[in-house]
Amino acid sequence: MSGLTKLEDSKTKLPTMVVAFAGWPDAAEAATRAVRYMVRKLTETKIAEIDPEEYYDFTVNRPQTRMNRKKERILKWPSNEFYQVINENNPDNNLLLYVGTEPNLKWRTFSNTVLSVAQEHQVELIISLGSLLDAVPHTRDIRISGRASNKELNKKARWLGIKSSGYQGPTGIHTIFSEECNKLEIPHANIWSHCPHYVQTSPNPLASYALIERLKSLVDVNIDMRELSIASEIFQEEISTAISKQPDVKSYVSKLEAKYDENVISIPDMPTGTDMVKEIEDFLRSQSS
Repeated sequence: MSGLTKLEDSKTKLPTMVVAFAGWPDAAEAATRAVRYMVRKLTETKIAEIDPEEYYDFTVNRPQTRMNRKKERILKWPSNEFYQVINENNPDNNLLLYVGTEPNLKWRTFSNTVLSVAQEHQVELIISLGSLLDAVPHTRDIRISGRASNKELNKKARWLGIKSSGYQGPTGIHTIFSEECNKLEIPHANIWSHCPHYVQTSPNPLASYALIERLKSLVDVNIDMRELSIASEIFQEEISTAISKQPDVKSYVSKLEAKYDENVISIPDMPTGTDMVKEIEDFLRSQSS
């Protein structure tokens, strides 16, 4: 496919793919940081990358000049990288991780280039992570919303506390990517974390933590979350301390808290935890049959 470079001649089956794009669909870097955390904790095996030349307007998405450890000047281009996670005990839990950058050009061609790697590794389920700014308080659980490609997967997402998104308006690469998944009949789901719009600090480890926790409910992956948990606690404390010194912002957050609490409702006909796990396992097993 266009611009794709394979670094490993691997044909290993990777049933589940996790995707995140930097840029517009990555508020506070929550989604890309979540996948990069997984890469760092689970694997160092990069198997492919996409050359950015065809897909970016470099006057808009400019390369970055950096200094490496040897004090040499280097260029950092928009990156698109694929990693494999091999579970020696259970190959059904192998993962394909992709972390990239929303392109400026050729969105459909770009999406199909990404999906060519998924097809080569026989991916059966794709989960895309994203994040957006919203009028939500930092003092409550991160709100998670999403959408899936079929009713059954949507139902399981709701059981996990992922509210269906009714968003309409300008869209990002996730929508086009999802459409291309539909054409190839690959089941997929989008999971979005909602970040407080009044918090300008980036990254937001709380939102990344929430994304991975929801992902772990859909995908059987064992990942050490302690480092991200500590970063989240520090982040929460720093934000609360800063806001306590700003009466206007503190008052605004109180209003958001009240609105958030009013909208917290129980999901009707909520199944038991055992039923949820069984239903999800049955669904994933049906995708591999």
